[in-house]
Amino acid sequence: MEERKVVFSGVQPSGALTIGNYIGAIRNWIDLQDEYECFYCIVDLHAITVPQEPKELRKNTLNLLALYLASGLDPEKSTIFIQSHVSDHSELTWVLNSISYMGQLSRMTQFKEKSQRSEANLNAALFTYPVLMASDILLYQTDLVPVGEDQKQHLELARDLGERFNSKYSETFKIPEPLIKKVGAKIMSLQNPENKMSKSDADENGYILLLDKPDAIRRKIKRAVTDSIGEVKYRDEQPGIKNLMNIYSIFSGESIENIEAKYEGEGYGKFKEDLAEVVIEGLRPMQEKYDYYMKNKDYLEEVYKNGAEKAERVARKTLRKVYKKVGFIPR
Repeated sequence: MEERKVVFSGVQPSGALTIGNYIGAIRNWIDLQDEYECFYCIVDLHAITVPQEPKELRKNTLNLLALYLASGLDPEKSTIFIQSHVSDHSELTWVLNSISYMGQLSRMTQFKEKSQRSEANLNAALFTYPVLMASDILLYQTDLVPVGEDQKQHLELARDLGERFNSKYSETFKIPEPLIKKVGAKIMSLQNPENKMSKSDADENGYILLLDKPDAIRRKIKRAVTDSIGEVKYRDEQPGIKNLMNIYSIFSGESIENIEAKYEGEGYGKFKEDLAEVVIEGLRPMQEKYDYYMKNKDYLEEVYKNGAEKAERVARKTLRKVYKKVGFIPR
């Protein structure tokens, strides 16, 4: 039987997820489970590059695990684990730090953006976390990494470091390729359709959280920015409506053409009302499953413990090779 290719991806447990996170990442992971050997991580080590309240971080980590499961990730098909439970991530990072160049890290877009925003918390982890991200990927001999436009640079670094290590010490790492989604609209802010939807948006009306209550969803969609054209048409000069139509299409399964035809001659009011109900109904099964998992903490613990054991078996194999090649004496 042909060996399945390995996919690795992860999300930070930094508060609630938006429908943008779900549509842009997690929803696509579900389809990959049947075709690939998937490692899905909750990257809590990455989360501490910005200040965290310890109690909140623990809560957010469990919440995210419950959301992973509620959205359809299956621990029988995928390895689902918490990053800090597999110490190999940190250990490989130290080795890769020794072949990472300061210049290359200082050019990483997210470091440049964050360092301009907040001088006060400009810590070394914020500078080197792309090396940890490279370790996350390379540890599992990953073939494919699902990436959006904004993460391509980090994957490039992982490829560079893998190649650099291989040429210095001999073949050790697989060099990962990006797994670009075939289609899939990027979900934009409801208040500023030029920007991607993000939970760090200062205006809470800009995003819909996966766990938002029906009233909050109705309110946010009602307030979503549109335009003065007044037609439900999918075109670039109507970015607000285009974004809402993408959301409608994804949650309802209807084509954009159908949606245009359905609201021919209708104003935005009716379209927004219907869209709110489509999103509420689309999220309902996930929210119900999430509530179930959060009431069953023992099961969540079983999932993350089993996941860490499975992940560690694979990671340890890679790390042993790396340690031997750089000249460390085996324990």
